[in-house]
Amino acid sequence: MDPEHASASERKRPQRSRTSHREVADALRARIRSGVLRPGQRMPTQATLADEFGVERGAVREALRILQSEHLLTNVSKGSPATVAAPEEHAGPAAGSMAPPQPTMVGLAPRIAAAFAAPHVEIDALCLTSVSLNLAIAEPLRQIHAGRLRPARVDVRVLLPSRDIDLAFPVPVDASDGGLLHRRWLAQRNAQGQVLRHNLQALRSTHGIDVQVHFRALPFTPPVKLYLLNGAEALFAYYTLSRREREIDHEHLQMYDADGTRSMLFAFEQGADLRDTTYVEQSHLWFNALWETISSELILSS
Repeated sequence: MDPEHASASERKRPQRSRTSHREVADALRARIRSGVLRPGQRMPTQATLADEFGVERGAVREALRILQSEHLLTNVSKGSPATVAAPEEHAGPAAGSMAPPQPTMVGLAPRIAAAFAAPHVEIDALCLTSVSLNLAIAEPLRQIHAGRLRPARVDVRVLLPSRDIDLAFPVPVDASDGGLLHRRWLAQRNAQGQVLRHNLQALRSTHGIDVQVHFRALPFTPPVKLYLLNGAEALFAYYTLSRREREIDHEHLQMYDADGTRSMLFAFEQGADLRDTTYVEQSHLWFNALWETISSELILSS
């Protein structure tokens, strides 16, 4: 039936989606971790959340119980709205300092998505090519286009190696001319950066989001990768080198290289404990120092 000609009673009936209680829990968890919902703040009422997510109240209650079991909420069973737990109460496996390290492509995507739940998204990244960042950012972009995330502003800064240096890796095992590997890396660096910039800046025209994406070049090959999210999280991984064989331009090469997507990612969260807080703060100081001193303008071209 055409909605325009539906009866009054049918038009008033709320439309319920197939959103599950776990999806509601994921969305609310992201808001808590990103600081949109702060410790001590009362959650919206169950009725309000049910209307927002288009689900029944039972699904909302199940979602709230999940977050209480993770020590992210308190007073869920009481009549008044639940309360966001204080940082010291975040003792469950969801807390940053308690989470075990995970491969980058397992651990990065959900944390990037959580960061995009904030009104002002800030992402700083230091990496070799930004492949992992591009893959991880695909999910929050999908959620923005689906109407589930609505940030007002997105600021992204990326530090990448300069095209003018001799890379420490990838390099040929036999120390022969590494020009082929360097050209391959440079093409990947530029292509990934262009895709990242295009996909983010497209949000300006499609959703009216204020987006700024900046790149700068480092005079060295970073031995680690670092992601800083909304000033609240630092995600860190080592580039672990191994010997491998690759076919490039129909030529089989033995090389030393690292698979950044599989690097184990360690998470540190502001406010989790003194160690985590100090690590996040020092990581920001280190990144800003590189950005403002020895890095240079980076142009994403061959």
